[in-house]
Amino acid sequence: MIRMARARFGGMGLAIGSALGLIASPVAAQVLVAQDPLDEYEPRVSVPPVFEQNEVVQDDPREPAIQSWSVDNAATLATVIEGIGSEGLDPADYQLRDLREAIALGAGPALDEQASRAFTWLVEDLRDGRTPMSSRRQWFVVDPDVDLMPTAQLMTEVLATGDIASIVEQLTPVHEDYATLRQALAETPAADVETTRMIRANMDRWRWLPRDLGTQYLLTNVPEYQLRLMVNGQIIRTYRTVVGKPGRTATPQLAETVEGVIFNPTWTVPQSIVVGEGLGNRVLNNPSWARANGYRATRGADGFTTVVQQPGPGNSLGMMKLDMPNPHAIFLHDTPAKALFDSDDRARSHGCIRVERALELAMTVAILGGGATRDEAVQVSRSGEYTRVPVERTLPVYITYFTYGVDVDGNLREFDDIYGRDEPVLASLDAPRVGNRAHFSTEEVVPIERPGA
Repeated sequence: MIRMARARFGGMGLAIGSALGLIASPVAAQVLVAQDPLDEYEPRVSVPPVFEQNEVVQDDPREPAIQSWSVDNAATLATVIEGIGSEGLDPADYQLRDLREAIALGAGPALDEQASRAFTWLVEDLRDGRTPMSSRRQWFVVDPDVDLMPTAQLMTEVLATGDIASIVEQLTPVHEDYATLRQALAETPAADVETTRMIRANMDRWRWLPRDLGTQYLLTNVPEYQLRLMVNGQIIRTYRTVVGKPGRTATPQLAETVEGVIFNPTWTVPQSIVVGEGLGNRVLNNPSWARANGYRATRGADGFTTVVQQPGPGNSLGMMKLDMPNPHAIFLHDTPAKALFDSDDRARSHGCIRVERALELAMTVAILGGGATRDEAVQVSRSGEYTRVPVERTLPVYITYFTYGVDVDGNLREFDDIYGRDEPVLASLDAPRVGNRAHFSTEEVVPIERPGA
């Protein structure tokens, strides 16, 4: 019987002090920690950004694209551009020579146009990233910063104050890992061209994300095979992951929202497995094997076969999955194949992300989200029944792709480019800057349920 736990848990209070004081579930055979690492934190949870794949709003037409620049303001802009290499950007992209010539001619329409153009391009690259969307493979994160900080509005503000240089600090990512990359760039010898290119590319990847990721969120770096639970800028917990195999099942990069936790989930098997790997015929033709493994299959009049695996210790989703609706059908879940977490090569899934100690993560998210108390979360996890626990405080999830950066142990290092996504980024940084860039991906969305996915 399927039991929905909505009203039952929705009004329960949050007990941070017991968030991870969990006991092991004998069914899941997972050891959960006895200490609560959140004792010293009291998360200040803000409303997470809403990530929608829609075309962004245009700049306010009341704010002119070309504004009036004094010689002093334009000279300050030129100085900012001269030093922008510290942010991994190239001063040559912003027509510095043309700007200097316009400054020499004095205030007037020519200076207004040239300075406004240079400022606009600089803002776009600092806020949105230098890499055009066409070079971001499987990058479906919609960055809200373009709407939160419109270019023309920023120009109006800095021209009013004369503090042109503040635009860099206003727009650069606030995450400490970005600052670490910036410091590494400053310390890398000019002769080390390859390291410099990798640092610049991954600094740019931070700019593709929202500038501020929030006070409480999950972040997974696919090539690192790690998931971080972040609270107030601190890594509270890390979990090893298994990600999608290269090719059509490679894990896309997303920014989604956890709306609930599903304990003892069912698994609707993707058609790539039902058809492509022959599971549908095996279930239909071998009822005793299907029952032993929890599979139920139905075949429609048109021959379409659906296979659903029931809750249980052998369920391919394990004991939990995080409910984060998205058109890609990608989510974080448990797995009965624990041995995979000990492998160095963990690009093994059909696209979703498998998480070690997943039951601990599920209970933590349910408790932090105000969906259940500690005792309720333990009870539900042990019930053996499908139960969805909605959370009152939703949790952002960022599925990212960094090939050079800070690992979960605080070490700066390179990660294998398992999907070959570096080359187009590096090529775009070496090529002339592209203008009039899109703010959302036009790549095909391939849900993992789609036949042949």
